[in-house]
Amino acid sequence: MTDLRTTLGEAVATAFVEAGVEGARALVSPSDRPDLADFQSNGALAAAKAMKANPRELATKVAERLAGDARFQSVEVAGPGFINLRLSDTALAERAQAVADDVERAGAEPVGEPRKVVIDYAGPNVAKPMHVGHLRSSIIGESLKRLFRFRGDIVWGDAHFGDWGFQMGLLIVAVGDEGRADAFMAEGEGPFPAQSPVSLDDLERLYPQAAAKAKEDPAYRDRARKATAELQAGRPGYRALWSHFVAVSRTALEREFGALGVTFDLWNGESDADPVMAQMLAELAAKGLLVEDDGARVVHVARPGETRKRKLPDGSTVEAPSPPPLLVVSSEGSAMYGTTDLATILDRKQAIGPDLILYVVDERQAEHFEQVFRAAYLAGYAPAGSLEHLGFGTMNGPDGKPFKTRAGGVLKLHDLISMTVAKARERLREAHLGEGVPAEEFEAIAHTVAVAALKFADLSNSRTTSYVFDLDRFTGFEGKTGPYLLYQAVRIKSLLRKAEGQGAAPGAIRIAEPAERDLALTLDAFAGAVADAYDRRSPHLIAEHVYRLAQSFSKFYAACPVLAAEDEAVRGSRLALAATVLRQLETALELLGIDTPARM
Repeated sequence: MTDLRTTLGEAVATAFVEAGVEGARALVSPSDRPDLADFQSNGALAAAKAMKANPRELATKVAERLAGDARFQSVEVAGPGFINLRLSDTALAERAQAVADDVERAGAEPVGEPRKVVIDYAGPNVAKPMHVGHLRSSIIGESLKRLFRFRGDIVWGDAHFGDWGFQMGLLIVAVGDEGRADAFMAEGEGPFPAQSPVSLDDLERLYPQAAAKAKEDPAYRDRARKATAELQAGRPGYRALWSHFVAVSRTALEREFGALGVTFDLWNGESDADPVMAQMLAELAAKGLLVEDDGARVVHVARPGETRKRKLPDGSTVEAPSPPPLLVVSSEGSAMYGTTDLATILDRKQAIGPDLILYVVDERQAEHFEQVFRAAYLAGYAPAGSLEHLGFGTMNGPDGKPFKTRAGGVLKLHDLISMTVAKARERLREAHLGEGVPAEEFEAIAHTVAVAALKFADLSNSRTTSYVFDLDRFTGFEGKTGPYLLYQAVRIKSLLRKAEGQGAAPGAIRIAEPAERDLALTLDAFAGAVADAYDRRSPHLIAEHVYRLAQSFSKFYAACPVLAAEDEAVRGSRLALAATVLRQLETALELLGIDTPARM
């Protein structure tokens, strides 16, 4: 099934060739003047310039060849050489019917050649509660996972747990100093207690204390670094204690992710790359990539001549490699952040053999990933171009800075979700929605509305831009919000239930009224929105489409009576359009990670 932009592009390309013009110039796009046309082609202007011909005369030749095509109601040349295309009602009805009949994909097409894709997102850390900074990675990554899977790729979503770095050494020392893990601190093979010596509250309390102390006390910091190195080297007691840290943290993380409707196929941590670490270090050394640098070992990733000015402590500047070398082994012998990322690429290569790995991580990590990716290409762990860092902006407060609590601290994700659910309850009651439903169902509806508010507010913005968090606006049932979209979906469900109760059923789609034409064109545009969002790794393009679809249906519903239509065929057609809108609306929302309730 092909969308109208594609099929019309092929028709216009043929007409261009017949007019003696290269078909590649025959680009077709939705008209920027929908009052004049449905689609337009501006290719004649560029083609005429290259041919030193009159663009309007060239456009006229193309239009004459298209005039006999039954799909067009009219083909007109405007201005200096724009070709305006208005489709016939029959052509629009056929396309709308094709979308209606496409139960699984709502008019969108799969990729021609499916790939193996790993999407690395969320990046939670052991012992650290998730906060608002994790929200965008989780929401964007989940949407991309659904989008790539919908297009036909074989996809693994990986949480990539932060469980192997310096924070582990800090926790081991902190727990040991409190005397609650003496059995784990002893040398030897164990056995070690199966019961965790710490709770999540303990970890959340101890980690910031230990981190602060390490900044002030060099001896404490050295102890933590030593503990990290011994953990990574396999000290049994430390490994056993570490496993409790991971298990306790994961329970809390699953709660937070579950509340957001975010799931993972893999719960791999940085530690899962440890088994390949020795192999990787040996390979890097054998290839001459791993070199000594002031007691540490690094991989130089800058190409010859790639430098930038670096400021020295005395205020002078020197030319230094750019990107800087990737630190692989610290002077204490510990694996670093970049080490585990590089080893993870090797591990994924051996376990999955992905064609593409996408990293949905804060834009501020751009240089880090540039270093890691270049090292991976140099080592032969991934084909050039198969690793992509999909950076994103921040969610900001009214002051334009990353969102904080009123006290100036980082807001926990659990608290943000709870706050949004409370606001959703308030909004539902204000709008007199959810009245008369059982209390348990009302709570489920409020949670669904809250998640829709959070996710759509995030995904309706371009991934690369920052946005201001506005809870009152995001939870409203009017305007460009998630709750508004849910309301439209619920309204269509109510209409279809009422129709079924009256014995009315969807029929063959017919297009006659302007609002029906607009709705058919909007339904057709879903295929292009999905393809563009996939190619650009930008879920906001689907968010834009679903909002346009909801608006288009609202205009259709106001202008074209459905159940009150006197003609049975017209009633059946409009019910079919409504059912098709609902299916595409729910499909698009599902790609954004948003569920719709049965009623409100």
